[in-house]
Amino acid sequence: MAVAAVSLLTAVPASAAPRDPSPVRQTQAFAEPADADDPAIWVHPHDPSRSIVLGTLKQGGLAAFDLDARTLQRVPAGPGGRFNNVDVVGDLAVVSDRGQDRIRVYRIDPRGAAAGAGVLRDVTDPATARVFPESGVDEQRTAYGLAAGRDPVTGIRWVAVTRRHETRVALLRLVDKPGGVGTAPLGVVDLPSSFRLPDGVPWSPCEEPGEGPQLEGSVLDGRTLYTAQEDVGIWRIPVGPSGFGRPELVDRVRSYGVPRRWDDVAEECVPDGADPGFGGKWLTADAEGLAVAHGTLFASSQGDSRFVVYGPGRTRDLRIVAGRGTDSVEHSDGSAISTAYLGRRFPHGLLVVHDGERRPAVGDSATTGFAFLRLEDAIPR
Repeated sequence: MAVAAVSLLTAVPASAAPRDPSPVRQTQAFAEPADADDPAIWVHPHDPSRSIVLGTLKQGGLAAFDLDARTLQRVPAGPGGRFNNVDVVGDLAVVSDRGQDRIRVYRIDPRGAAAGAGVLRDVTDPATARVFPESGVDEQRTAYGLAAGRDPVTGIRWVAVTRRHETRVALLRLVDKPGGVGTAPLGVVDLPSSFRLPDGVPWSPCEEPGEGPQLEGSVLDGRTLYTAQEDVGIWRIPVGPSGFGRPELVDRVRSYGVPRRWDDVAEECVPDGADPGFGGKWLTADAEGLAVAHGTLFASSQGDSRFVVYGPGRTRDLRIVAGRGTDSVEHSDGSAISTAYLGRRFPHGLLVVHDGERRPAVGDSATTGFAFLRLEDAIPR
């Protein structure tokens, strides 16, 4: 399938970028098997200073934090559970359970914390079907990346879910049922795993044998889904109640088109030819977490621990550097943005990013966490 990359949000290269921002708060550090992965933000409808940040902890389940980054609650993933991504729609936290290939749903109520009952309450319908039942759970080709939102036209709550080791994306509708909140399918789209380069040569990104070029980082912006194919680039896909429209590849990773092959001895992909020069300028694979604010797309360039800000008329990149009492951010998986006033500390909004390399490590274990930034420090209005 030939796909032409086009400029994202009419972006052009920026001149000198503003100073690299620093976190103002960071959560506690987490270690395997409870690695931090993906954040989301719930804005309190009456008292923004009591808003909640959520974060997946893989086999450690789901955590809730206040705006001081203090842990309020940890919800276990349960037997066989492995929570991958989280997003918020209304008062619901929606989670992709990679271990069970299901969508888990939690109701958010900050009054529970004051009463000692916890912020999160599981309201998942026990009869909720698997997202990708085409293969067994043991194969781990299961629910992976996730973005939730509301159709701005019909108001239905929907969830876009990517599939691990595959190029398929499913669109589901959240449905209130007697047993809780379940899902109903709306459609699927299969993105390409091979491409025809501008010189006519076919190319596929190198992956471990048996695995496809998967997608994970995703965000819904009205009736548009942005989703990151890790070794390819960022896709923009129209969505509607009948499913997906035609996908468009809007930016490419730098290694797009570079020939590589799997080396069984090294157990990794190695170069297999010269770079033909068809890659993008901004993203170093993996392309990861996506978030949207003020008509701007914020993306994690995980391979070089940078972030790319695609704004109307300009593009720039940045690092998140160490601040007063806070760590820098490396190898970020996920991000979340709120543009709401969240009290005096975050008067113009909040950016939360996953930090894949917290320092110092705890003993011999690498640690991870989440970093909180003032939105205007990363995405000025």
